[in-house]
Amino acid sequence: MARAWEADPSALFVKRLGKSAEELGNSQGREQCPDIWQLSNGDIAVIGRDVTDHYGSRLPEGVTLGADERLVVIPGNMLTAAKPDIPEA
Repeated sequence: MARAWEADPSALFVKRLGKSAEELGNSQGREQCPDIWQLSNGDIAVIGRDVTDHYGSRLPEGVTLGADERLVVIPGNMLTAAKPDIPEA
């Protein structure tokens, strides 16, 4: 069965949403840098800690992870800083 949405691996990184991890105090240098980026096709890429193994068995009812999906966590202040860059629905 075809999915309603599929990630396009040919999309390019276009614009950081919000501030860098270093600007927010969430990183010390270039290692371990969570981030949020808009891609050239309008999709959003999130770089965060992979916590799939920790949260996978505790997902809320009705929430599932596909075999090729991972659950990542980013610092809350990173999403808050990105809010001005996210258009209203």
